Amino acid sequence: MQPIIETKNLTHIYSAGTPFEHTALDGVNFCAYPGEYLGIIGHTGSGKSTLIQHLNALLKPTSGQVLFQNIDIWSDPKVTKRTRFQVGLVFQYPEYQLFEETVYKDISFGPKNMGLEDKEIDRRVRAAAYFVGLRDDQLEKSPFELSGGQKRRVAIAGVIAMEPKVLILDEPTAGLDPEGVDAILGNIREYHDHHNATIILVSHSMEEVARSVDRLVAVNDGRIPFSGTPREVFQHGDELERMGLGVPQLTRVFHRLKAMGVDIDPSVYTLEQAKAAILEKLKRGVG
Repeated sequence: MQPIIETKNLTHIYSAGTPFEHTALDGVNFCAYPGEYLGIIGHTGSGKSTLIQHLNALLKPTSGQVLFQNIDIWSDPKVTKRTRFQVGLVFQYPEYQLFEETVYKDISFGPKNMGLEDKEIDRRVRAAAYFVGLRDDQLEKSPFELSGGQKRRVAIAGVIAMEPKVLILDEPTAGLDPEGVDAILGNIREYHDHHNATIILVSHSMEEVARSVDRLVAVNDGRIPFSGTPREVFQHGDELERMGLGVPQLTRVFHRLKAMGVDIDPSVYTLEQAKAAILEKLKRGVG
């Protein structure tokens, strides 16, 4: 399958040629496929935020390429502009970027910039509000009257309203309580399933990505040391610990059991997998 978005030998150097020169990305080859739910993990300063800002043309490569649907996004100004609408990026704490008088106006800002007709803008605003769990009566309120979690939903809806083919979310649950985390992740999953959009979820929470994504990409020191299913990536527990990431608590418990001599699959990262592994162990024990 052809990737919907990819980088080829992507390098980005901040403050090149100055005493403050810093290589944030070093020859990175990355890809995401149509309809994929992908997770990107990495500690602060690993390069993951720099990477995602290249994917919708907020940053230009020092060298290398970024391709969207097999076209270099910097090959033509029209392509660059179109990419910014088709690859939506939700920054960490996006509620701080709200500025319009009403929720409706804030969500409609992107579609208006796309030059859409009023009827289509209205459809998109209401559809996006639905996906993030906002009621119709909240659309005419000031976004600043809403709770923190609701503001987060408004900001995400503003990007969803552009109906991007790729939706990138940078730490979308940061600062939320467990109920808010579940709500936001549920909203994102519903959007993914309904539109078959490519979702790229950036997080430092191993538990969060473990229960959400199909594939994981680990970023460290401007490179990608690991990529694969969560099960495959979490097998590198020691290396992830050294990268400042670690593994989900459940995975750590099962690795410890394995180290103690218990014959059990250590590549467990969800409660469902843990239950299945324990039942299988008990069944073998009885047999």
